[in-house]
Amino acid sequence: MDFGTGDRLTREEIAWELVELFEELNVDQLNEMMAKNVPLETLEFFASYASGFCEGSAINSSTRKRLPNLMLLGYLLRVLEERLLDQEPFDA
Repeated sequence: MDFGTGDRLTREEIAWELVELFEELNVDQLNEMMAKNVPLETLEFFASYASGFCEGSAINSSTRKRLPNLMLLGYLLRVLEERLLDQEPFDA
């Protein structure tokens, strides 16, 4: 994906970069990345919250199964944004 030449990436650009990174990783690499960046309690929270959120709603089973993963992806995107904000800009 080709982005503008600004000093900082936009939120959309960061999201696309994350998606492209995920596409390149195999299952073992994804699991390792999750283990290093997401506390177990956070994973458990997403599973529990998604289950409670879907109770009594007309959300289909396929979406119900993916909801914790979507929440996790949003969490990882936010972690990445925060880490990028903490870094000083550099000249390449």
